[in-house]
Amino acid sequence: MSTRARILEVAAELVAESPDGDISTRAVCEGAQVGAPALYRHFGDKAGLLSAVVDHGFDAYLATKRERGDSGDPVEDLRNGWDGHIDFARRNPNLYRLMNSPAMRTPPASAIEAHRILTRDLERAAEQGKLRIAPEAAAQMIMSATTGVALMLVARPATFPDAATSVRVRDAVHAAVFTPDAWTAEPEDAEVPSVAARLAALLRRSQGAGLSAAESALMTEWLDRVSSGGPERG
Repeated sequence: MSTRARILEVAAELVAESPDGDISTRAVCEGAQVGAPALYRHFGDKAGLLSAVVDHGFDAYLATKRERGDSGDPVEDLRNGWDGHIDFARRNPNLYRLMNSPAMRTPPASAIEAHRILTRDLERAAEQGKLRIAPEAAAQMIMSATTGVALMLVARPATFPDAATSVRVRDAVHAAVFTPDAWTAEPEDAEVPSVAARLAALLRRSQGAGLSAAESALMTEWLDRVSSGGPERG
């Protein structure tokens, strides 16, 4: 293993194990058994090292996108792309937070490539007449929404415990981006969640509507579950 690869491997392990995702160059040098000059020769500074760590970690995820080939349905590819992005973030929380940290002065090459792949899929959708807006504008909407959801799920899991949140935001954004004939939500009755949400709100406002506190709490829990699309928890 080359010196550069050894430094990267140690840095990636330290990032994954760190409580806050931060690492010191001294710890990296000690773990890789190299001197500071070797680290700076290969990566320039700590920011350069962290950028390389992000690219190294994200490369496996991007490899699946590079190799998958385009299906005949860019909308389905984009839906799967959103889900894959969220899955990567949840499996690599420190790496994902680092990738989107303001401390990263230069966007990692992996982030730029991910945006390029997203834009390419949207261009395919536009060619098929399935896009409401320009591909670049759609890419900005989708990427910002995906990143926001992913960061909330990994940074505030207690506030955002429901894995289905990502699906709901994805469907709302895609419905705004794609033409009606290109985008259809899941084939379930949309009135049921809406009615459940309304009943839950009315129940709270009426302070139980004659139910006991326990009955009211249970009924509200059921209605909230139905209005949220199911019991799935992340």
